[in-house]
Amino acid sequence: MDRVDERFKRVAVFGQGFVGLPLSLSFAMRGCDVYGVDVVESLVVEINKGITHHKEGFEGRSIQEILKEQLEVGRFRATSDAVGAIKNCNNIVVTVGIPIRDGKHDLTDLIECCTLIGRNLKREDLVVIRSTVIPGTTEDILLPILEKESGMRAGVDFYLAYSSERIAEGKAFEEFAYMPTVVAGINEASAELAKELLEVVCKADVHIASSMKVVETAKVFENVQRDVNIAMVQEFARFTEALGINIFEVIKVANTHKRVNLLTPGPGVGGYCIPNAYHYLEPKAKDLDVQLDILKLAREKNANLPVVMVNIFEKLLNRSFKSLENAKVAVLGIAMKDYSNDDRISPPIEIIKILRNRGAQVLAYDPAVVTEYNFKVGTLEEAVNGADGIMVLARQKEFDEIDVEDFIKMLNKNTVIFDAKNLFEGKKDLFEEKGILYRTI
Repeated sequence: MDRVDERFKRVAVFGQGFVGLPLSLSFAMRGCDVYGVDVVESLVVEINKGITHHKEGFEGRSIQEILKEQLEVGRFRATSDAVGAIKNCNNIVVTVGIPIRDGKHDLTDLIECCTLIGRNLKREDLVVIRSTVIPGTTEDILLPILEKESGMRAGVDFYLAYSSERIAEGKAFEEFAYMPTVVAGINEASAELAKELLEVVCKADVHIASSMKVVETAKVFENVQRDVNIAMVQEFARFTEALGINIFEVIKVANTHKRVNLLTPGPGVGGYCIPNAYHYLEPKAKDLDVQLDILKLAREKNANLPVVMVNIFEKLLNRSFKSLENAKVAVLGIAMKDYSNDDRISPPIEIIKILRNRGAQVLAYDPAVVTEYNFKVGTLEEAVNGADGIMVLARQKEFDEIDVEDFIKMLNKNTVIFDAKNLFEGKKDLFEEKGILYRTI
């Protein structure tokens, strides 16, 4: 445990999801007294019992171990009492998200959160916004709310800053600690104070930018460039498919170049960050009369990937004289990305919806995802037994440990496997020796 300056000893983190809970525990591990605030009472109760389904860890310990330890020593507690948390803390960090619904952003949750914070804000409090937002949101929308509700001036009576969240799920603790962090404030004093707070957790460089809009914009650009890269490698995959070569091998070869970093293609773009990134830019671009044609096209291409995946799978079934309608389809992995329990904006879920709409019977297995679905089963064997086709859509550790020869024994002779994650790399011959049609993305 680190020694913490008294100014940063007490921290309230609003939002206890995939960002907020690991961040809260990161502060607690460094010796802070942390209140993890969330409006979902059932989540608060679970967390205070030491229960979380996140797939995170740090320095050989799971998030479950870290959570139980910090609860036991009393440095962390989850609460739905936001007013009490603000009363007891002078550092307030906001990780509340902005959902995108039908291509439009919804600021309701973030505005309600900042309204409540403003009503209970004290002099000399520091507020750090860490939500991903439309550029300009902190200064143009949240600042006026905080000032109106508190009756105080930002930069004079209280401090206000924005710092982008840069973590990848599954690496949250490590990246909070060792990923360079960027921050900006409404004034220099706010930026410096926020920098000192963030340095409690971040052991890498904490850079101060010239304005909050710069940091907000940089964060969205970081996510959008991945969206564009993914759209590009998907087109590469269609090209290599037509050429008769393996896209994963081509990418490995290309990435030996020191200035090339191609991502690997998958069944779609999921999670909360990347699919929403373009929609954080679009409203401001319209206001500024700026065209984002390439970014828009990439987003449209990626949004359509679940349909592309089902079409590829259907063609494979047809090659084996099977129809998608009435076919029994096993789906392995329903998380939005590999080794995650997060099924928000999950391409596999969208693929399953399309399969079922086209008449397929779907049985899906994912040992990490806890959400209940009527197509979800409890074992790998239950999913693949008697399947006409199998779609591998997300990796989990259990899948990595599959013995291919034992797996083949579970399958019918003419089963079709579409391995969108290259799970069975190098095993194509083993499948085809048994009459199983196998191909990757």
